[in-house]
Amino acid sequence: MRWLALLLLPVLLAHLWLGEAVHSLRQGWTEAAAPMPARLVVSYVRELKAARPAAPVAQRVAKPKPVARPAQAKVPPEPAVAGIAAAGASAPFAEPAVVEAPTEAASEPGTLPTSELAQTSPAASEPAASASAIDEVVPGPEWPPSTLLSYRLSGNYRGEVHGNAQVEWIRQGEHYQMHLDVAIGPSFAPLISRRMSSDGRLTPAGIAPQRYDEDTRVMFSQRRRSTLLFHGDSVTMANGSREPVPSGVQDAASQFVQLTRLFLTGAEPLRAGHVIDIPLVLPKRQYLWRYEILGEEELQTAMGPLQTWHLKPSKAAGGGDLTAEVWIAPSLQYLPVRLRIRQDEQTYIDLMLNAAPKQGAP
Repeated sequence: MRWLALLLLPVLLAHLWLGEAVHSLRQGWTEAAAPMPARLVVSYVRELKAARPAAPVAQRVAKPKPVARPAQAKVPPEPAVAGIAAAGASAPFAEPAVVEAPTEAASEPGTLPTSELAQTSPAASEPAASASAIDEVVPGPEWPPSTLLSYRLSGNYRGEVHGNAQVEWIRQGEHYQMHLDVAIGPSFAPLISRRMSSDGRLTPAGIAPQRYDEDTRVMFSQRRRSTLLFHGDSVTMANGSREPVPSGVQDAASQFVQLTRLFLTGAEPLRAGHVIDIPLVLPKRQYLWRYEILGEEELQTAMGPLQTWHLKPSKAAGGGDLTAEVWIAPSLQYLPVRLRIRQDEQTYIDLMLNAAPKQGAP
């Protein structure tokens, strides 16, 4: 009987291994099909019109301890300081600048209202703020309001392709979502569709992603899903491995709004030849992404000619990861007017703004 038990033992072990493998595979299917975070809903109440760019937005700063003064003395309001340190940096990229007094131009459409600046700048009538109060920063006009941008799509994928795309940036308090939806082919039955979604928090240091999802569907093919989970100083990659990440890290969707914020605040200058470093996690690997500002370009859009700045990565991604060139318009709150997303030299899509952006209430 002993020899029979010895023969059966490998069979039992094989069945146990097979059962565990099936369980793991089934669990993997369940995780892959898990729903993405519920999409935030916002009402868009106005069209954004191109206008002269506003001055860099002021950031709330701690005031020094007030000094006792004679009752009759009039103390002028403390100037608001513009410019912030880039994510992960110990010093600002640009020298602080004083925000000028409000002018009529500040109320032009497409610029940030002066009233919003006043709400985020320390006034002389406010009591001295405690350190704990300063820490509790409520996201303000250094972030664009909720915005919906629509694009016309062209490109090449085994031949010339056309379609449509939209970028939706949503703010609700300190919670944000960024969605990039692309459809190649007719809108009612796209041949290929992809959603890139970032979900996380707005912090004084910039965007802090908590989750990133890519959902790709190709007609007559299996649906593909990639998910990144951010844990502060580390990230769970799409393959399940956990890796450390640097401060200020972004994902493929959040990077565009992080760039907008850097220019809105004046933390990064718009100057030909200037390079902006962004730590970036894409589904397959991490990069220290370097965007070079190539210079100014005028684009012909559905809104008419728009003056833009062209930013291009200094190197291509590898292993099938996507790279993106960006054209941002200072007259439209530094939002992306054109995006060229490239997999390789022969495979890319080009998105061009085809309507005025829509925005929620400031």
